[in-house]
Amino acid sequence: MVAAVRVHKHGGPDVLTLDDIEVPAPGQGQIKIKQYACGVNFIDTYFRVGMYPSPVGMPFVSGNEGAGQVTAVGPGVTDVKVGDRIAYVVPLGGYSAERLLPAERAVKLPDNITYEQAAAMMLKGMTVQYLLNRTFKVGKGTIVLIHAAAGGVGLIACQWANHIGATVIGTVGSKDKAELAKKNGAHHTILYRDEDFVAKVKEITSGKLCDVVYDGIGKDTFPASLDCIRPLGTFVSFGSASGAVEAFNINLLQTKGSLFATRPTLNHYAAKREDLVATAKDLFEKVGSGAVKIPVNQKYALKDAAKAHKELEGRGTTGSSILVP
Repeated sequence: MVAAVRVHKHGGPDVLTLDDIEVPAPGQGQIKIKQYACGVNFIDTYFRVGMYPSPVGMPFVSGNEGAGQVTAVGPGVTDVKVGDRIAYVVPLGGYSAERLLPAERAVKLPDNITYEQAAAMMLKGMTVQYLLNRTFKVGKGTIVLIHAAAGGVGLIACQWANHIGATVIGTVGSKDKAELAKKNGAHHTILYRDEDFVAKVKEITSGKLCDVVYDGIGKDTFPASLDCIRPLGTFVSFGSASGAVEAFNINLLQTKGSLFATRPTLNHYAAKREDLVATAKDLFEKVGSGAVKIPVNQKYALKDAAKAHKELEGRGTTGSSILVP
C-alpha cells in the first residue's frame, strides 16, 4: 500500500483526502514508477471541482504531472527500462508515492534535470513550448501580452519569449509579483487590480497593440484582452483560473480587427509520441542551457495537497508548486 491523494466527491480543496492505495504490477504497455515529486497545476483544481470530468470515475487520484524512477515494466515495453529516470504528463494519478502509467507517455530525463525541476515544469513548460512555437510563432520583435505573468506558466513564458527576442508585457496582481515577472524576462508589467490593462497596453506599445495575448485567466480578462490585440492578431485562451470564457458572438472577432482566437491544450499538441518527445526535448534544452529557469517556489508534503490547492486558487503562489511524497 502507498500514500495517494484522492477525490471521492467534487468540491473545494478539503475534498482531497490522503488514502492508502494498492498499486498493482504494470500491465501491457505500462510502467510502474516510484515518484520523487508531483506537479501541482490549475488543471488539478478543474478535475477536483468537476469542471473537467474524471476519465476514470470516482474516486480518483488527483494530479496530472510528476517525475520518478521506473521500478517495473509491463509486457510490450521496449523503450523504457527499470532504473530509468522519467517524467510525464498524464490525466490523473499524479499525487501518489507510486503509480502506473503508459510507457508511451513517459519521457526520459537528461542527467542535468532534477526530479523536482521536471515535476515543476513538464505540464507548464511543454505548454509554453507549444504556445510560443506552434499556437502562435513568436519571434524577434513580436509583442506579447502574458496574463498572470508571475504564475507557473507565466514565469516560464516570460523567460522563453524574452529569450526568443519578443517584447514581453505581463499582467500581475501585486508589486512583488511585478518584480518577480521582471526578473524573469518581462519588459513591462501591469498591476491589473490597480490599472486598466487595456489602456496600459496602448500606452506601452504607443498604440500598436500586441501580436498575441496568452490568457490563462479566462472570465475576468475577457473580452478586454481582445482590445489589446492589433488587427489580424491572435487571442490564445489556454486556461480558466477565474472561470471559463463564456459563449460569445463570433462577429466580435471581426469588429475587433479580424482576430484569430483559439483554445489549445497540451493533450492535443502532444497527442502523437513524436510531438511529445520533440516538445520535451526543446524544453529540456532551454532549461539545460540556462535560458529558462524553473522556479520551484512552493514545496509541500503529499499530505498537504489541500493547502497547496488553497494557496494556488487564492493567488498566493508564484512560479511552480510541487508535492513531495
